Amino acid sequence: MPSPAPAAGRTAKGPHKAQQAFQRGLVALAQWVEREGTDRPVPRAHGEEIAVDGEAETAVVKLGVWVSDARAGATSSPPTGSPRS
Repeated sequence: MPSPAPAAGRTAKGPHKAQQAFQRGLVALAQWVEREGTDRPVPRAHGEEIAVDGEAETAVVKLGVWVSDARAGATSSPPTGSPRS
């Protein structure tokens, strides 16, 4: 029977991975703003290639989706008791 320690380790990584993804989104957004400026919105389908610390390869951040989700408050829940149409 497997020990419960590996499962606990996996759940502990969840918030850390979310934090890493958020930080990558911020890096990608800063890179976009530096290159494109603030006058042009990020297209939803845009992917921004960024360098990742400690890795030789680059990563592509789905920046358009990240910005859209951030504006919509993807991590927040809707207020309780409010009707949805």
